[in-house]
Amino acid sequence: MSELPLPPATRRLGNSDIEVSPIAWGMWRLAEDGRTAADAARLVHAALDAGITFLDTADIYGFDGKSGFGDAEALLGEVLAGDASLRDKMVLATKGGILPPLPYDQSADYLREAIDNSLSRLKVDSVDLWQIHRPDILAHPQETARVLDDAVASGKVKALGVSNFTIAQTAALQHFLGHKLATTQPEISPLRIDCFENGELDQAMMLGLTPMAWSPLGGGRLAAPETARDKAVAAALDAVAEAQGVSRTVAAYSWLMAHPAGIIPIIGSQNPARIAEGAQALTVRWTRTEWYAVLVAARGVPLP
Repeated sequence: MSELPLPPATRRLGNSDIEVSPIAWGMWRLAEDGRTAADAARLVHAALDAGITFLDTADIYGFDGKSGFGDAEALLGEVLAGDASLRDKMVLATKGGILPPLPYDQSADYLREAIDNSLSRLKVDSVDLWQIHRPDILAHPQETARVLDDAVASGKVKALGVSNFTIAQTAALQHFLGHKLATTQPEISPLRIDCFENGELDQAMMLGLTPMAWSPLGGGRLAAPETARDKAVAAALDAVAEAQGVSRTVAAYSWLMAHPAGIIPIIGSQNPARIAEGAQALTVRWTRTEWYAVLVAARGVPLP
């Protein structure tokens, strides 16, 4: 039985010249649990030592509903300031466009401020990828595009992306941009399969966008499945995991990575061992039968 191809050693971000590891590490919980810069540095090194060079954060990470806005970026900034050699070893991505206590803001003035503030907290002159975190329905995409194009032209941002955008919102922003989008970041997991069938991944392939999957483990539900559907998906993943000597977590990452759109799963763990474990996903082979078995379990109905 033929096997699907393994992911490449590196992937290119969209049509940019930026090469990244085919799996990423995300920092939405970096600033929790009283972590110090030394603690954060250990996590950064765990990712880099495992060959995970793509690091994703956001200005909202660390916000608890009342305070903490920017804390994850600031903590990573301390790490980068403490070891100047780290910056060149990573591809650094962040996001903006959410303004507590307001929901979303992509007005020109706020976006310019958000980008500058992120650079200041991270203590860097530029980021490799800057993404709009969630779409602002009150912002005209042409106005948003002007700000993003200016950020690229100024050297503050090398590549652009969106997160949680609909197909139409992505297309509208792409239409007005001179520096075209490189990435899209939806929620994708073996328990969240909307993107496979609603056209989002088809659009990504058509536009040349690299998809980044947030919450690739279904918000932790794959680790402790409770519903019949979740248990069925876990069992389908376990069949491959056990045969190849990896964890269910690794199997879940690799299942996403087998898709032809080149999905990059974002590891959300803040545990060094779990971060390093994720790199094993590059070695897992899937057959079409095994891959579709997971999809059928997630859909809950047989293939037509």
